[in-house]
Amino acid sequence: MRDQLARMILTKVAGPDPQTERDRVHKTPGPRWFAPGSPIQRVHGDASMFAGGLRALLLQSLHPLAMAAVSAHSGYRGDPWGRLQRTSYFLAITTYGAVPDAEAAIARVRSVHERVRGANYRASDPHLLKWVHVAEVDSFLTAHQTYGANPLNAAEQDEYVEQSALVAGKLGVIDPPTTVAELRRTLATYQPELRGTTEARQAARFILVHPPVPWAARPAYGVLTAAAVSLLPWWARWPLRLPYFPLTEQTLVRAAGDGLTRTIRWALTSPTLGETDVKV
Repeated sequence: MRDQLARMILTKVAGPDPQTERDRVHKTPGPRWFAPGSPIQRVHGDASMFAGGLRALLLQSLHPLAMAAVSAHSGYRGDPWGRLQRTSYFLAITTYGAVPDAEAAIARVRSVHERVRGANYRASDPHLLKWVHVAEVDSFLTAHQTYGANPLNAAEQDEYVEQSALVAGKLGVIDPPTTVAELRRTLATYQPELRGTTEARQAARFILVHPPVPWAARPAYGVLTAAAVSLLPWWARWPLRLPYFPLTEQTLVRAAGDGLTRTIRWALTSPTLGETDVKV
């Protein structure tokens, strides 16, 4: 049962042949950007990334121009698992992979960004790229500090933000934050631009209410989405019409989210599967 659960998760995250993808990332020879056990590898390799990834999507949707680009070009409704697998691979290859493969992945993403344009947005706009980056890094770090197996200390949190900035800079982000304090200040500067647009609320409903998840997995997915929503800052709730119940979130949701994250971690560390990193 443990192996079946692990394979079900991995095929959704990494595609139909997760072992080949894992070997491609971890066993290709060559230098890496980040040392084994460094903060970015600890954060991106933990099961808390499942909640962090959902939180990042919800938070990123609050920027009208970023959401307009996603709505018009990403195909998240028609191919949500494909989008998840592409994002998972990008995070994995830039965090764990050989430098030439990581650089090739970044070049592909930059090429896609250059083609994504609308009446009032460009996906390659450094300002929008920075918003997507800081929302993602803040979400991954928040989830890790809440549900991670080994939360980072203060110095390691700053190192995680700095390591993430290396990848962001190569994607075209100008002057990405390199400390937690800078990350928080950068998020604050974007708040006046954020809105709960129709597209953002539709995306939230798709993620939270009508996900492409089998009915048997809906209870677990419900726990995961509740955990992700509980990690959002208060100011991000109302624009997306999301509830805010501090007491319930700090008790029932926290306990359920912790239990689910532990279960995912348990499944993905099955000894019969070999060493496995979670990459979402």
